[in-house]
Amino acid sequence: MQSRMPLMHQHQLEHKKSAVIKRSIILNGHKTSVSLENEFWHGLREIARHEHTTVPMLVERIDRSRDICNLSSAIRVFVFNHFRAPDALAKSATCVEQSETYAEMI
Repeated sequence: MQSRMPLMHQHQLEHKKSAVIKRSIILNGHKTSVSLENEFWHGLREIARHEHTTVPMLVERIDRSRDICNLSSAIRVFVFNHFRAPDALAKSATCVEQSETYAEMI
């Protein structure tokens, strides 16, 4: 006999999927929208904070360096590669420590 997952559990699993969030960014003087999962927006903000820049400035840099893929894909690859790098864990830990220190100062 085949066991079936209760409907409630199926519904809960569907809600655990990461939502795609669409945000507007001014890119090279033009307003454009970018759709990314929240985790990628979070990673992008963390990288920008670590590099002492803004998210729009970081996205402009990604846009200038991308080949033919769409901007959302280029951002995902950039964030993925950033955190995949050997020193990414140290970078991430430093960002968290700096955020905690800043929060304590406020």
